[in-house]
Order: sequence, then structure tokens, then C-alpha cells
Amino acid sequence: MKKIPKQEYTAEFKEQAVKHAQAVGIVVAAKELGLVEQTLRNWVKASVAGKLTAPGSRPVTPEQMELSRLRAENARLKMHVDIPKKSDGVLCEGCAVKYAWIDAQRRDYPLPDMCEVLAVSVSGYRAWRRGGKPDRTRLTDPQAVALIKSIHAEVKAAYGSRRMHRELQERGHRIGLRRVERLMREHGIRARHKRRYKATTDSKHSLPIAENLLARNFTPEAPNRVWTGDITYIQTGEGWLYLAIVLDLFNREIIGWSIKPRMTADIVTDALTMAWFRRKPGDGVIFHSDRGSQYASHAMKTQLTEYSMTASMSRKGNCWDNAPTESFFNSLKNERVHGTTYATRADAQADLFEYIEVFYNRSRRHSTLGYNSPVRFLENWISKHAAQHSMAA
Repeated sequence: MKKIPKQEYTAEFKEQAVKHAQAVGIVVAAKELGLVEQTLRNWVKASVAGKLTAPGSRPVTPEQMELSRLRAENARLKMHVDIPKKSDGVLCEGCAVKYAWIDAQRRDYPLPDMCEVLAVSVSGYRAWRRGGKPDRTRLTDPQAVALIKSIHAEVKAAYGSRRMHRELQERGHRIGLRRVERLMREHGIRARHKRRYKATTDSKHSLPIAENLLARNFTPEAPNRVWTGDITYIQTGEGWLYLAIVLDLFNREIIGWSIKPRMTADIVTDALTMAWFRRKPGDGVIFHSDRGSQYASHAMKTQLTEYSMTASMSRKGNCWDNAPTESFFNSLKNERVHGTTYATRADAQADLFEYIEVFYNRSRRHSTLGYNSPVRFLENWISKHAAQHSMAA
């Protein structure tokens, strides 16, 4: 089995990670992004010194980081007031509900502070997370509704009843799907309404077109066999913003992305660069896209050759040939972008970064992956194959 190489990060990723750290604090941001805390601290220092080189980036000032620290401290103090209000009284029902409520709020408040406020131990919470024996009695309807509402807010209305059911089960609660469906229906808790996706790329050009090598085989047997790419658009108060992604079909993870105000060829080459630095795959990866001019450009062809990748393109006007990538854009638009007003491009960039890197890759349950997140699915696969290799040796 080929070992997946250590990740590296582009300046665009680092810039957005620093901004995310500014918003939520370095400790929380590092945990959410799967980064070593010191690595993120180094990036923050580099940004303060003006050494992050993403085009158009602005250094984060010491004043901004101090403001971020004060915001985090203010949130910690405010928590002592907010928790009783947000709990609707259900936290008096037992430790299991308290642990589940803490689990749902981990992105908002530090674990030790929540345990202190709710009079439970950190060790008890961690035992509950491991499937230990702290009070795991059946939830009453009011308790279940409170947890469902909390998770619904945490995932920003992204989950319908099936994903909600799996989330509750993963958090240690024995509850049936039909019961979850009923409670969500009775209390008006529903996922964001789906809208149709509109394609953006223009295939009316005279550039060379690659053969369709993928042929709708969307289930490769291992990571770094087939990557796909596409572009979408986001409206902001300052004008359009464009997002290009690279998706590994094996675990549906977004391994590369680029966000720019113009839909030029560099948006797709930059996304591919991020993906390559993260994975550093061997030769022969198939990169599948539509026939847009950005993907057929000389710059993209040169990049694919440099990385020893093989181009593949969908048939003319056939969006189903790249269905998983378009499915991601549907999820992004339905679960985050639709219903959100972005005053500036910077606001949209920060939200897209949070959706991709914090929520979608690491937390969002994917039905194709057995309701695992893309990162969890890949980790499970690596562990399984490492064990098999060890037994064979």
C-alpha cells in the first residue's frame, strides 16, 4: 500500500486559515482544521510580518489578533449566561443529555468551561465519547428535540432526518430513524430547500478536448486514482466570486480549491496545485473535468503534464459525466450559500473556507461514504489497509 504523503499547504490556504484563527482563536481553528497548533501559530506570525504571499492578501495585525483573543474571552464569559438560556431546561434530565449538549457546542465553547458550568467532569464526557457507561438512558421527546435543534444549528440546517439520525447515533444515543423523522416534522426542523444547480463553464472554444476516460465510474478502489474538478460562482455585494475545486472521488474530499474574483485559467491551476501539494500522488492520476476553456487551456495542460496526470473530459453538454463534483456544489449552495448574503468577497471567502475545510471535509456525513465524513472515511481505509499489511508481514 502506498503511503499518503504529509500534507503541505498553499499560500491561499494559509491566508484563509489565519483569518479563521482570527475569528475563532488559534486553538479552536487548529483543531477544526486538523493542524498542529504551533504550525498555525507560525502562519499567524508570518502574516503579521507580511510573509504570507497569497495574491491580494493582507497581513493580520497584532491588534486584530488581540481583538480575536478578546472575542474568545468574551464568548467564554458569555457562555455562563447563555448555556442556561439555550438549554431550555432539558440539561436537568441527566448526564447523557449534558454530554450530548456539550458535544454539540464544542465549536462554540471550550470543553473545560462547559463541563464546569454543567457540573460534569471532562473525564466523564470523554468516557461518554468513547462509548463508556455514563448514563445513556433513552431520551425523552423533549430531550431529543433539544439535541436535534442544537445539532441543526451547529450544522447550519444542512442535515435532513437520515443524517441527523446517524449523527445522534454517533453521539451515543439509541434513537430510531422514524422517531427522528417524526420529531423533526412536528417541530418544523428541516434541511435547507434544494435548488437546481446552474453550470458556469463555457465549452464553446477551439481548444483540444480530452477523451472521457472516467465513463461515469465514480468508485475508484483507492485514493489518488481519480480526481475531478469544476467551477461555481457566488454572488457578493462587491460582485461575483468564483470557486474552483478538486475532489478525490475515492472519499469525496475537497483536496484543492481556489477562490478568485475572475474565472480565468489560473483558478483551476491553483486548485490543482493545492491538491497536488496535499497528496503528492504517484504518476497516472486521472483528472476529470468538463470541457470548459479553463480546463482545456494551455496552462492547465502544462500543469497536468508536470504532475504526470492524465486529462479526461465529460461529453459535450453532459453534466452527469461529472455528477459527484456537481453534487458537491449542490450541497454547498443548498446548505450554505442560498439564503446567505455576503456583503463583501472577503465574507464569502471566509464562509466558503469554513464550509469546505471545517464542515464538509471533516464533519459532514456523506451518504455515499456510509454516513462518514470524507476525512473519517479515508482514515478508516488507511487503518484497515495498514492492519492488513501488518498481518501479511
